[in-house]
Amino acid sequence: MKFLKTSTAAVVLTLGLAGCSANASDSGGAESYNWDFTVTVGDGTTWYLGAEKFAEVLDEESDGRIQVNIFANEQLSGGDAAAGIEQLMNGDKAFSYNSTITWSGIDPRYGAINAPFLYKDYAEAEAAINGGALDAYKELAHESNVELLGFGESGFRQVTNNVHPITKPSDLANMKLRVPGSSLFLDLYTALGADPITMDFSEVFTSLQNGTIDGQENPYDVIYSNGLAEVQEHLTVWNYVYDPLMLGMNKDLYDSLSDEDKALVEKAAAEANKVQIAENRKRETEQLEAMKGSMNVAELDESQIKAFREAVSPVHDKFEPIRTEALVSAVQPK
Repeated sequence: MKFLKTSTAAVVLTLGLAGCSANASDSGGAESYNWDFTVTVGDGTTWYLGAEKFAEVLDEESDGRIQVNIFANEQLSGGDAAAGIEQLMNGDKAFSYNSTITWSGIDPRYGAINAPFLYKDYAEAEAAINGGALDAYKELAHESNVELLGFGESGFRQVTNNVHPITKPSDLANMKLRVPGSSLFLDLYTALGADPITMDFSEVFTSLQNGTIDGQENPYDVIYSNGLAEVQEHLTVWNYVYDPLMLGMNKDLYDSLSDEDKALVEKAAAEANKVQIAENRKRETEQLEAMKGSMNVAELDESQIKAFREAVSPVHDKFEPIRTEALVSAVQPK
């Protein structure tokens, strides 16, 4: 298969024959594949669970003809999620689960659905996705040479820290917080008076442990499954950003498949996303209760959230033109 590129010796050794097909005669005339799939976070997360479901369905539906190798913590790109997306775009790997936030660091248009305080709950987010946001993102992904096979879900993002409870904007003053490598989050936390810092997620636990940073922000599953609650004292529940996961496939590879294999991939993706989302939401209640046992948890009410929403309104004004009118319209609550 010509979609596989090898830019360095390390990538050659790691990726191996990830996109190459076996002899057609080995599987009754159909091509055989061995593909790589990466996720940004650890193997205890729902992201990894979704990837496992994807691999399982493809294995079963193809009678073993299609195999998928799963790598946690962006192992194929040295922990760098943005570099991992570039590998997907270039065809150095076949699949990945990546947050739209990470994608927005490559193209800010992807951040339209991550606008702060856009959705109040999952029902609003689902309605927007089914009402046009998914189709809009599929078109956008094609510009990046990626076939979007639907959305998974990282959930609503919360913030943790080791300084004091965060219940009002002034509580963030001068706090060193790790944020994703996205101009949206840098601007957002700067507007709130914090000192936002970007770093690879793989460095976050140690940086919290040794005090290089005061805190970070992520959904429950990422916080809990990666042990961040062990090195953080305070959790603020404010559901300030909805964070879907893009299940992406290299488009050149997708286009090279037979119609039958495209259907298999799409079926596996639909089942993987369904399982991942359901498990993510199931775990949230359990994880929050568990973290309440070791952390000081502040659950903000609507009046408290309103103060934050007003404080970041200039950030909305800056990014709306960048995201384009069509995308902004597509992600609005329905």
